[in-house]
Amino acid sequence: MDQLNADLKVAIVHEWLESYAGSERVVGELLNVFPQAKVFSVVDFLSEKERAFLGGRKVTTSFIQKLPFARKHFRNYIGLMPIAIEQFDLSGFDLIFSSNHAVAKGIITGPDQYHISYVHSPMRYAWDMQAAYLRQSGLEKGAKGLFVRWLLHRLRNWDVRSAAGVDVFVANSCYIARRIKKVYRRDALVIHPPVDTDEFVPPTTAASRDAYLVAGRQVPYKRVDLVVEAFRRLPNQKLIVVGDGPENEKIRALAAGAPNIVLRGKVPHAELISLMQNARAFVFASEEDFGITLVEAQACGTPLVCFGKGGAADIVREEGDPEGETGILFQEQTPEAIIDAVNRFETLRGNMTSERCRQNALRFSRPAFREHIRKLADHVMAEGC
Repeated sequence: MDQLNADLKVAIVHEWLESYAGSERVVGELLNVFPQAKVFSVVDFLSEKERAFLGGRKVTTSFIQKLPFARKHFRNYIGLMPIAIEQFDLSGFDLIFSSNHAVAKGIITGPDQYHISYVHSPMRYAWDMQAAYLRQSGLEKGAKGLFVRWLLHRLRNWDVRSAAGVDVFVANSCYIARRIKKVYRRDALVIHPPVDTDEFVPPTTAASRDAYLVAGRQVPYKRVDLVVEAFRRLPNQKLIVVGDGPENEKIRALAAGAPNIVLRGKVPHAELISLMQNARAFVFASEEDFGITLVEAQACGTPLVCFGKGGAADIVREEGDPEGETGILFQEQTPEAIIDAVNRFETLRGNMTSERCRQNALRFSRPAFREHIRKLADHVMAEGC
């Protein structure tokens, strides 16, 4: 760490600490860049086995930490979170990073402090996905539904107002940068989230590459059902399906009677890496903010066949790319579009070498993320915003 960054008094404000997932990886890498940083979070209910990325640091939490039933139901206090996040005393810090997908960017800072907000997404359920959230939660009608609509209206107003306190917005993909522009009318720098490309690596021996792979939690928006339906109509192509979830029965029913489709359920982490290393291509039909799993597959030397909206457009190099193609994008979430993409892939797959896929993934490595963050901090502190 250079001397400029070493002398900075840095705070990292995270939404909530419940499990170690994508946003927590970002916090972990920020702490690698700024080991002197203090961590703040609305609540901290991380288990001991998931706390390693914090390096033994004590987390400063808000009053919500001690409210009744907060451990299991802290999300029910979302209406209080704007007040909670505003109560953190950050007056002693030079640079504050907020890790935001709900309220973290709402911290209050002074004119001589710099606030960089790394946005995983603006509040989806309060903005363009409100209708889907209300529908899936059974809140489209009734008094409770009316209350939730009023609450989301209040959150939207606060969300826009609090954006004024951010000096630099950072988005995890071009897709999220567009959402930031739409919601806050602010430009955002894109710094992709860190992916562990040291753990996800190409196989040491020749890969079989005889089956396509789809993996992930089987929930409606992941659209695993579309992939299974497509491969029912591609009897000469084998598909391995990994994962479980609420859609599992539906997936099983779709796969019934299709000998080319193998359901593996939830598998150990090491086995998932092995399946990625040996897949013909990794198939993905969801619209994601970024898509860490896609980069993990590429790091294993595996091409992608995926829906071309969201973060996938940042990841996949298509035919004609000067760096060489690493996958196929399809533009509609339909079985027919997936079938067409698979057929196109079979024509072009010889160009999508394992080395090209691996090199593409390294753009999103942990060292690359740290270098981007370090340069941003240097620029902000040396030249202002």
